[in-house]
Amino acid sequence: MSDSAVTMVVTEPRGPLRPSVAEPASPPAGWVRVSVAASGVCNADIGTAAATGKRTAFPVTPGHEVAGVIAEIGDQVEGWAVGDRVAVGWFGGSCGHCSFCRTGDVVHCAERKVPGLSYAGGWAQSLTVPADALARIPDGLGFFDAAPFGCAGVTTFNAIRKAGIRAGGRVAVFGIGGLGHLAIQFAAKLGYETIAVARGGDREQIAHELGAHHYVDSDLQAPGAALKALGGADLIVYTASSTAPVDELLAGLRVHGQLTLVGVDAGSVTVPAARLVMNGHTLTGHLTGSPCETEEAMAFAVTTGVRPMIERMPLEKADEAVTQLRSGAPRFRIVLDTAISGE
Repeated sequence: MSDSAVTMVVTEPRGPLRPSVAEPASPPAGWVRVSVAASGVCNADIGTAAATGKRTAFPVTPGHEVAGVIAEIGDQVEGWAVGDRVAVGWFGGSCGHCSFCRTGDVVHCAERKVPGLSYAGGWAQSLTVPADALARIPDGLGFFDAAPFGCAGVTTFNAIRKAGIRAGGRVAVFGIGGLGHLAIQFAAKLGYETIAVARGGDREQIAHELGAHHYVDSDLQAPGAALKALGGADLIVYTASSTAPVDELLAGLRVHGQLTLVGVDAGSVTVPAARLVMNGHTLTGHLTGSPCETEEAMAFAVTTGVRPMIERMPLEKADEAVTQLRSGAPRFRIVLDTAISGE
């Protein structure tokens, strides 16, 4: 059996993703090499795959939702062993010595690394990452379920549990996609009255199957007004990519309610200042989580049954996966399978 590995690469701006075969290099000090089993496809990967940034260094390999097994360990790495099952997410390492790192807020380190942007990402059979990017996958969670927890899973889990809302409170999730379908499950399993908000009636059944107690069809009614009629939300988790509906949604918050953005575009948010002040509302954003928090999200999933809804595709069809994601075709999460051919 050959030691070579397939890596999906972009070699020019807006170019296609093509397979490249090479023998993986040994990891440097402080890094490990992971034999990748599964790698998720996220909306953020669309921009990475486009490879149009001014500082883009080719070739580019996207991918920041990775699950696999440690294959090789560099010098000065402790606490990990070859064969350990691990996940790597949007957090791909940090400096370890700034004030954010020293207080445990590693995701806001100014030198934080992101797989696919800071170094070659996980749309490959082999991935080399800093050891501090690793999260241990618990028993009871397979690779294809674990992969999305490094980004979509930990992001939505943290956005809900860190909001500090009252026990038994009301949580609304705006958008039922790759982020939203996990947020609904987390909110329901954490014991909150859960409201799913999405366009069209065709998503109502799946919303209830995921754990939502109520469904709001935003094609039929203004979602903020609908949430207000239900008593108002303590927390709205906003997972859609367009920020245009945020203004109206604020009307659906209870007094002291919070709207947390986890899905964003390049747009801006217009906030009615008087409503914000008079109702004590909070509008905030949330960015990913640390490897430790990813482990906590996965452990919670094992004990409660939260799972991503995924569509498997062969690694060599990564370009097709990006095309589908760009068109909005996938309902939930595409996960690339490194073990099967796209031929």
